[in-house]
Amino acid sequence: MRSYGQYCGLARSLEVVGDRWNLLIVRQLLIAPARYRDLIDGLPGIATNLLADRLRDLERSGVIERRPAGQGSVVEYVLTPWGAELRGPIESLIRWSTPLMVRGPEGDSFRPGWLALAVPALLDTRVEVRPSATVGLEIGEEPLQLRATRSGFEVGPHDGRDLDATVRAEPAYVLGLAAGALTLSDARALGVVEIDGDESIVRAVFAA
Repeated sequence: MRSYGQYCGLARSLEVVGDRWNLLIVRQLLIAPARYRDLIDGLPGIATNLLADRLRDLERSGVIERRPAGQGSVVEYVLTPWGAELRGPIESLIRWSTPLMVRGPEGDSFRPGWLALAVPALLDTRVEVRPSATVGLEIGEEPLQLRATRSGFEVGPHDGRDLDATVRAEPAYVLGLAAGALTLSDARALGVVEIDGDESIVRAVFAA
């Protein structure tokens, strides 16, 4: 770990999480605890030896820890309570990134699970009146659900519960709706979003 040699909270924080890939590893573990192979799958482009080095550094710094994953010698990585406090800064960066996301993926890799962190981060500070509802998100092969409650929003795999509505769209348009950069009316007019079920619920959940 390289030191900036500065008695500054930002400098010392960057000494721990500022290296390339570190915050993306934390992103994955904010979504869910993960085995090494899960992290490889969720971090397209990372070299296996680099991931091993980053995990070792984060564990040494007290950001993550290992725990048994079922029977045998397999382990999974989890955030420590201190590491989990990075949720706030990471969600702030996601909201800050909105202008950077407008141009779409442009060939970049995407994993549906990343919406589990991004969509609640975008909605939580923007939507003040939160209806109790569950909206399906069909953006790929794995169906997701967006749950809205008075305490906040959650995105995860569809658990079989009844859906009030279902939204079909490319990930960029779902993010646009969540960020308030795209209205539902405009999305429908452009033909980039399809809705099954109660459209008023979708409008209320996305404040669109």
